[in-house]
Amino acid sequence: MSQNELPVRKEAWSGGDTRLARTVVRPMVRFLAQEAASGVLLLLATAIALIWVNSPWADSYRQLWETELLIQIGDWVPLTHGGIPWSLEYWVNDALMVLFFFVVGLEIKAELVVGDLSSPRVAALPAIAALGGMILPAALYALINLGGEGFGGWGIPMATDIAFAVGVLALLGSRVPHRLKLFLLTLAIVDDIGAIAVIAIFYSDGLSFGWLALAIVGLLAVIAMQRFRVWYIPMYVVVGIFVWYATYRSGVHATIAGVVLGLLAPAKPLLGPRLLEGLEDFMSGDNVDPASVREANWKNKESVSICVRLIGFLSPWTSFLVIPLFALANAGVELSGEAVRNAITSPITIGVIVGLILGKPLGIALFTYVAVRFGVADLPGGVTLRHVLGAGAVAGIGFTVALFISGLAFDDPGFIDESIIGILVASLVSTGLGAAILFTAPADKDSPSEHH
Repeated sequence: MSQNELPVRKEAWSGGDTRLARTVVRPMVRFLAQEAASGVLLLLATAIALIWVNSPWADSYRQLWETELLIQIGDWVPLTHGGIPWSLEYWVNDALMVLFFFVVGLEIKAELVVGDLSSPRVAALPAIAALGGMILPAALYALINLGGEGFGGWGIPMATDIAFAVGVLALLGSRVPHRLKLFLLTLAIVDDIGAIAVIAIFYSDGLSFGWLALAIVGLLAVIAMQRFRVWYIPMYVVVGIFVWYATYRSGVHATIAGVVLGLLAPAKPLLGPRLLEGLEDFMSGDNVDPASVREANWKNKESVSICVRLIGFLSPWTSFLVIPLFALANAGVELSGEAVRNAITSPITIGVIVGLILGKPLGIALFTYVAVRFGVADLPGGVTLRHVLGAGAVAGIGFTVALFISGLAFDDPGFIDESIIGILVASLVSTGLGAAILFTAPADKDSPSEHH
């Protein structure tokens, strides 16, 4: 090599210009980094809640979340529960969590339109696996609690916590095939769809059809504004708040409003990429004025879909604020000797543990095997049934949505505590079990991180 020649820097495979690297690997790396970090924060919030409620300052924990936050318009108090103004805990669970489920709706919409779920062949296997991962845990829980007071909690072990699950895969690095990560992400999204359906159908009560009709009118208004090409975001915010409130008053859980609004967000850009051609040359010309700059900025912004822009803006807030706050407000369970003894013999606790630790991996692996065996779908390259079983075990970390459904399923604080103990134990065991299975599986020789 001559003195004038500079060494050529070899680009990592994930940093290359291939379609797979651009459209799948780099977005996934960013997603994994965020989800892994939010999983750590979620774990920290859970630990703080448990330590706090089992410390001498336990009363301050309860007083904090029972603090009433009142909104009053004249004599009208719009947000009450049983005639009592919403507590801070209700604000987190019924208001902030709507934002989380809104982002879930956005992610589902993006996957349906431009992601893995847009391809029936690609989506088939994780969708079938997710179905097994919902049916078997619910069935095992229901069998253990058949005829008992805790039967209504059958939806608890159906959930998968994507932040924790993805965090475990991220920690294992190249031991996990990158296609398995895509498989688990798609599975978790289908799992979210199932959980949302369960919440809407089975955990909503006392329906008010008048308020439900108003919520539907609000959703139709959103669709109409899109048809008339109204892009003024504050209008959507106002209508969205109305839909949320009408849904809450209808008896359907308010988080469903967030999901539906997310599903209505446009997942394709307003402007096609061809309209941006020549924009760089135009901006470097001599005839640039403020009006042209504004137009160019608008074209650049509208070349990205509203769905993607909202996910990018809201995801950090839901991942690093909403979900940790939810864990802090809901994971505080007293671990006294009596509480632990009650949990050990409780069908609720046992049902949750068996459903998540055994039902999830066995349901996912069994449905995957049947789908592959009968030619319905193919295993992704580099992925074995051992990998699928490990991913299924990791999917048994049902933390966030499981806690959420637990609060909907039971009114008795004792039942809720027993289910939370089951969720905590099952999530901890599922983490170790999934990590052990995947760590002993063959390493991913095609991992992007190993190609330079």
